[in-house]
Amino acid sequence: MTSKSRAGKLNRLPISPGMAILDLATIILFVVFMIPFGMVVLNSAKTSKEIIFNAIALPSDWSQLAVNVSLIFNNPTVDYLGAFFDSILITAFSLLVIILFSSMCAWILVRNKTRWSMVLFMAFVAAMVIPFQVLMYPLVRWMRVSGDFMHIRLLGTIPGIVFAYLGFGSPLSIFVFHGFIKNIPYELEESATIDGCSRSRTFFAIVFPLLQPIIVTVLILNGIWIWNDYLLPLLLLGSNGVVQTIPIAVTAFAGAYLKQWDLILTSTLIAMLPVIVLYLFAQKYIIKGMVEGSIK
Repeated sequence: MTSKSRAGKLNRLPISPGMAILDLATIILFVVFMIPFGMVVLNSAKTSKEIIFNAIALPSDWSQLAVNVSLIFNNPTVDYLGAFFDSILITAFSLLVIILFSSMCAWILVRNKTRWSMVLFMAFVAAMVIPFQVLMYPLVRWMRVSGDFMHIRLLGTIPGIVFAYLGFGSPLSIFVFHGFIKNIPYELEESATIDGCSRSRTFFAIVFPLLQPIIVTVLILNGIWIWNDYLLPLLLLGSNGVVQTIPIAVTAFAGAYLKQWDLILTSTLIAMLPVIVLYLFAQKYIIKGMVEGSIK
């Protein structure tokens, strides 16, 4: 029997009812999750009156999308472009410190096999299940008191919120790095030590390059969270502060008596585009990092 005939027979194999149900459930979930995104895209090309009249209808003129974008970036009361750059800076610096400190912390916890290292690791794991709502008001007071004590302004500044993101993003990142580093051969580090490398050089020259797959995974997971986060920037930056993020800027289009739905939805679409593009380009690295982490 030739390979072509075998392939033909395999292709004609009946699909089991269980697989058919799973495929149907996958399609339904995909449609359900894509409906909000589709609604945002459709209503971004409408005026506010058209959205209120019929939110599920197709736009009468797609060029209205360009008009809405122009209204957002030229709005005299909302500095959306400034919020966009502030979000980029906050996300970039937060990811940098999370990756750097979390990877070093996980490496130390893995290589120092003591009782206290396990206790510290379990403390980081336990921190992942603490609800943010429990910490948000004590966090604001602690940031204010700490800033006054060190004579450094933490509230309403980029360094302050980056420091907060380091604290909230490190537990999950340390947990992920910890599982990956455990399976890096220790002989590589011993060889570097024999060759005269210091401990810091061993980490940055030997260990850190091997973490590339899991680093990309941690970057994407934390990046999406930080970019879309609303509550923490609202608490630490305020809604009328000099530094703003995109989620806070989007809410500025919703007043107490008037909600500009055309500008709200268009600004939401603009905020989603960087995350979508980043995920499309990095999805193979995310899958690779997750697969290697699960195997190891």
